[in-house]
Amino acid sequence: MISPGGLFPVSRVSPDGVEALRPLYQKYGFNSQNIVAECLGKLCLLEPKDLLPHLKEFLKSPEPLTRTTAVTAVKFTISDQPQAIDPLLRGCMAELLIPLQDPELGVRRVALVAFNSAAHNKPSLVRDLLPQVLPTIYMETKVKKELIREVEMGPFKHSVDDGLDLRKAAFECMYTLLGTCLDRLDVFEFLRHVEDGLRDHYDIKMLTYLMCARLAHLCPAVVLQRLESLVEPLRATCTMKVKANSVKQEYEKQDELKRSALRAAAALLQIPEAEKNPHLMDFVTQIKSFPDLQPIFESILKDSSGGGAVDANLMDQS
Repeated sequence: MISPGGLFPVSRVSPDGVEALRPLYQKYGFNSQNIVAECLGKLCLLEPKDLLPHLKEFLKSPEPLTRTTAVTAVKFTISDQPQAIDPLLRGCMAELLIPLQDPELGVRRVALVAFNSAAHNKPSLVRDLLPQVLPTIYMETKVKKELIREVEMGPFKHSVDDGLDLRKAAFECMYTLLGTCLDRLDVFEFLRHVEDGLRDHYDIKMLTYLMCARLAHLCPAVVLQRLESLVEPLRATCTMKVKANSVKQEYEKQDELKRSALRAAAALLQIPEAEKNPHLMDFVTQIKSFPDLQPIFESILKDSSGGGAVDANLMDQS
């Protein structure tokens, strides 16, 4: 086994070997965290009955770095292939997901990443826990004003959102659940949080545009009932003007947002009877009145005429 300080001998897989890893992440900190976490996870795969209890104990540590490393290690025990550890994980998954409610932002973020890994690779581990876990995930999609701070950069003031990475991780979990646990979701409630994401940061907007397109294909009847709430933030993006003194990157990001919003709108338009919705059709008329948007939208509609291509185009953005 290799540590940041060189070769680290572990003569056999044992609880002592697991404990021997503890000084590494305490000494080397964040730089060694993923290395140690992967070692812990791989060791648990070799002797799950003996070592998983120790990993669970690490989750209770008073040190945030130890808890973060342990949660990351849990992620490394989950793969898309059958493993001897699977029945043990299934029996204690609720305990392993307690860090989703940790007081530390960093611990909660890696807990969401671990949950996302489970939902993607072995959804059976989390399906029955969704009624307890989903409210926590939905709560993490909210913008929290107390996590937004202002920093000075020369003569300018810049807002820093310390909760952004946490929200992105939560929305990524939602996106994964659409593909693996749709039958366990209350789609109306799910959509309400998607609608919030449509008004959020650039990265989250891009992700929720993907979700709009997938939902339009997977749950058209539900989406049809929420079209007005979905259309308005899409309209806001497509009609937004970039400030005159903005740098080139801002123009490029805004153009990409508009293209993705137009793809989402095209996916909504494919829902049966969507053309009867006045809000959506007014938006389509508005799109066609803009010389810069009309040709892009027409091209998207043409590409999607084969059926399902809008969602495929959107997936290319992920």
